[in-house]
Amino acid sequence: MSDQLFDTGDARSANGGEAPEQVPADAPLAVRMRPRTLDEMVGQEHIVGEGSALRAAIESGRPHSAILYGPPGSGKTTLARIAARMADGAFEEESAVNAGRAEIRAVIERAQERRRGNGRGTVLFLDEIHRFNKAQQDALLPAVEEGLLTLIGATTENPYFAVNGALISRSQVYELAPLSPAQVEELLRRALADPERGVADPPPVADEALAMLAERSGGDARSALSALERATEQARAGGSEVDIGAIEDALQRRAIDYDRKGDRHHDFISAWIKSTRGSDVDASLYYLAVMLEGGEDPRFIARRMVILASEDIGNADPMALLVADAAARAVDRVGMPECALNLSQAAIYLATAPKSNASTTAIGDARAEVRGHGAQTPPDYLRDAHYPGAQELGRGTGYQYAHDHPGSVAAQQYLPDALADRRFYAPTGNGREKALGERLAELRKRLGRPD
Repeated sequence: MSDQLFDTGDARSANGGEAPEQVPADAPLAVRMRPRTLDEMVGQEHIVGEGSALRAAIESGRPHSAILYGPPGSGKTTLARIAARMADGAFEEESAVNAGRAEIRAVIERAQERRRGNGRGTVLFLDEIHRFNKAQQDALLPAVEEGLLTLIGATTENPYFAVNGALISRSQVYELAPLSPAQVEELLRRALADPERGVADPPPVADEALAMLAERSGGDARSALSALERATEQARAGGSEVDIGAIEDALQRRAIDYDRKGDRHHDFISAWIKSTRGSDVDASLYYLAVMLEGGEDPRFIARRMVILASEDIGNADPMALLVADAAARAVDRVGMPECALNLSQAAIYLATAPKSNASTTAIGDARAEVRGHGAQTPPDYLRDAHYPGAQELGRGTGYQYAHDHPGSVAAQQYLPDALADRRFYAPTGNGREKALGERLAELRKRLGRPD
């Protein structure tokens, strides 16, 4: 890799950075439109907004070691190159896909030569740092720790799972968010309005086509700009405008009539819940696919799965809650598109599991009792008895310790007097709840509360 990727002359950009590198005119649109300054960046205000520590470090020309974590097309490489352009030192760039320990050793050797020669520092941008194994990451530690290298790593994987703890402790982790549809559309319109770096002499582009492209990009600016480039080239060749069909073709998938904030959002999640509750596994998978293809937030779907596991399955199959919770955690750890597999597995399990809403009804009835009649005082022998004077008040007196009785069941009244005969939980005969119901009947009999 070259010692300095960017021009280090005296020419300066408006926000104080060095003059941008020359990008070939035939470079992909996403490369030509890459923001060159912090002011040109769209999104990520939470880490590069005015007054932020990262912005101050970059603008000062002294960036600190950092791990940039976020989905594709969110600006990780862009931010690293802006930091490098403004840095008071040399810049090296490597990709963990191609680089190994030998390449890293060479970078470190060049950094040592610079320090000895002119005292210049070195910024190393390591893309896809999560692809380095532990030994490769360990090779960076001494240089980062001594300040020989300022490391800027980029990863789409959670660094707390994919990057050595020692390397993380010597860096600041910044999480980049997916761009919103509005932010992606801003970048698309910027490309259409810039004849030098963007689309020269663009064909007409329908507003709804641009909005759909921004929505379907999944927050990935690079993907959206690449699709726009393909669509405009095709439209220009055919002498037509860029419409929904052109965008569908550029995306190589059919546009889905799905609005994450409108009726369709509610319609499809409702259809998924009702189909899964109704045990139609094929319908459950279909509506799950519609939501995923429509750009629905997978975390929203996962939350609904966790809720359904208790609301509609409950103790008929207690494993359902564990499966749904595991899927929700997998969504956070894996992300799209791979977490679709975790959601599919969970949807199949939930749809085919035996169903019961007894837990839902039970807590609903209990809460209704409290709302309607207030909180009744427990029997004295169940009340707190650990403080001085509690016995004089009768607290704890007469309490029977369950484990001193056969089967660890003590026949005493636990509900307040006014509710002694009240029943909240009525198990169904479905799945494991059938055996639970038999156990409950025996327990109530031993407690002196037969059904």
